[in-house]
Amino acid sequence: MHPAGPAALAAPARPLLPENVSRSPRTALSAALIALACLLVPFGTLAAWAAYGLTDTGRYVTTMAPLASDPAVRDVVADTVGDEVARASGLDRVLVRDAVRSFTGTHAYRTAWDTANTAAHTAVMRALHDDRDRRVTLDLAAVVAPLKRQLAADRAPFAESIPVEHRALVLVRPHELAVLRKGYHVLDFAGFWLPSAAVLFAVTGIAVAACRRRALTATALGTALGGAFLGLAVAIGRRLTLDDLADPAHRPAAAAVYDALTTTLRTASWLLLTLGLTVAAAAWLTGYVRTAPPRRPRRASAAPASVPPPEPTRVRA
Repeated sequence: MHPAGPAALAAPARPLLPENVSRSPRTALSAALIALACLLVPFGTLAAWAAYGLTDTGRYVTTMAPLASDPAVRDVVADTVGDEVARASGLDRVLVRDAVRSFTGTHAYRTAWDTANTAAHTAVMRALHDDRDRRVTLDLAAVVAPLKRQLAADRAPFAESIPVEHRALVLVRPHELAVLRKGYHVLDFAGFWLPSAAVLFAVTGIAVAACRRRALTATALGTALGGAFLGLAVAIGRRLTLDDLADPAHRPAAAAVYDALTTTLRTASWLLLTLGLTVAAAAWLTGYVRTAPPRRPRRASAAPASVPPPEPTRVRA
């Protein structure tokens, strides 16, 4: 017989190390990876938007096309172009502004708007891929020539009298181009690697976690928080951009341009917020259903005690 008695034999053997020794490093590594992934979510989305949304000429022109019909943008175009034409021709400024404002409602103006945006964006992107420090200019003939053809097709009486002159409009100066080129190269690199790193860190953090359901919930909540932070950053950037304008009269037009350019970014922030909260709620409900205590079966009611039959009575003869 064992010297400690049969109770020692029946007791389970204790493990040499506590259970949480092997779980703690995994939990710490998972938390660090998930934190990095959630931190990279807003920055990766911003970099991808700038790298693939703003640098593509077709997407940029498509984004800017509806602004040709925006009243605030039309007023700024009418005031700017009207002042230049009135100064060059010596005509009455009010009459010229009214004529230009009337022209901004025509199809020819929308064609000129798209042509100008295409030419300007192409010139800037060509300069960003070039290593030379030079001024980025836009040849006005590239905008006026299609406009003249459109007006001639519409049988405008003054279409043939419009001069097509090769005048350079400065878009970016040499010192500004150097800064833009550095920023473009950084965004070109970060636009791909930051979102990829965020996905890799999130997947790895969930895979190595001791409790994957909790890791998934934390990742989803962090993604939702990153989406909310991105939306807040877009709103703050809008306020700062409008406050930096020298002319308050141009703020409605600048707000319309800012909102048009950041539409995709704001949509992405809402998607991140909605997706994160949905996944977190689904993970929490799944864990709640699994850990819910089972219902105890109802006890059957006790059978009524049998009543002994009455003893027969004896009858005397």
